[in-house]
Amino acid sequence: MKAALLLRALTASLVAALLAAWPAGAETLDKVSFGTNWVAEAEHGGFFQAVADGTYRKYGLDVTIVPGGPNENNRMLLVAGKIDFFMAANTLMSFDAVANNVPVVTIAAIFQKDPQVFLTHPELKITRLEELKPLTLFISKEGMSSYFQWLKSEYGFSDKNVRPYTFNAQPFIANGQSAMQGYVTSEPFAVEKAAGFKPNVILLADNGFNTYSTLIETRADVIDKKPDLVQRFVDASIVGWYNYIYGDNSAGNAMIKKLNPEMTDELLAYSVAKMKQYGIVDSGDSLRDGIGAMSDERVASFFNKMVKAGVVRSDIDYRKSYTLRFVNKAVGLELRPKN
Repeated sequence: MKAALLLRALTASLVAALLAAWPAGAETLDKVSFGTNWVAEAEHGGFFQAVADGTYRKYGLDVTIVPGGPNENNRMLLVAGKIDFFMAANTLMSFDAVANNVPVVTIAAIFQKDPQVFLTHPELKITRLEELKPLTLFISKEGMSSYFQWLKSEYGFSDKNVRPYTFNAQPFIANGQSAMQGYVTSEPFAVEKAAGFKPNVILLADNGFNTYSTLIETRADVIDKKPDLVQRFVDASIVGWYNYIYGDNSAGNAMIKKLNPEMTDELLAYSVAKMKQYGIVDSGDSLRDGIGAMSDERVASFFNKMVKAGVVRSDIDYRKSYTLRFVNKAVGLELRPKN
């Protein structure tokens, strides 16, 4: 009996000693998985930055980024409960989720502006979207079913000049009377390298195509059961994006290059510069409410435009596609340069 009591006392003393030696504030990190919609690139940089520089860990998170790609469907993994968060391309995906009863919710909009542009040859000196109408337009199948329907509805574009865009710039380079779709952060760089000329760009977001882009999605059940974890992931991601855009992003870029060796320092620097120049990440409401900002008015405006263009049905309850619960809190504003 005495031996048993002595053993208990020694055990209690050992536990107390271990607890005393445990670092102040140490805690078990919550494991989180986040799926992107493409291979690692600068357009995902803030998320990689938050992993690489320890920001997620400061928020109590052990985050694994699961890169997407041409043969990956990380959104399905989110729906199936295999990952916790997903990076959706734009608000149209959010509307589509509601229309098809997919139980995902947008919780932050990292890009205030969609990076979608049209590239034109410099000698055409085109500065307005309407001036693209007479040109041969190289547009992808996805573009035809989304933003081009808005161009027809809003600006009177026609299908007759459209040619398939197969993500090969050569047809555009060879045809001086053409325009090609692309992202402001990448395709102009590729064309300049391949053709030796600097294309003009027309950003659709600056002409009324006001979708949010690079959204963070999660499942409704994650919001219900783990709201604190959701808030910490959103906040840490926002801080990661401030650090990537305005701070030392070398850690994030090193991680991107390790996962995607095709990413060069030159392209990464170009992409970041264009995101800053055009206000892709930080402009409009985010200047007041912080990166990730969203508003009811903005979502309603885009929904109405897409209904008018015949892209989405008018009877869906688009308000179910997103929540403002986790954004507009001015997180990270102090990280933006003052000048």
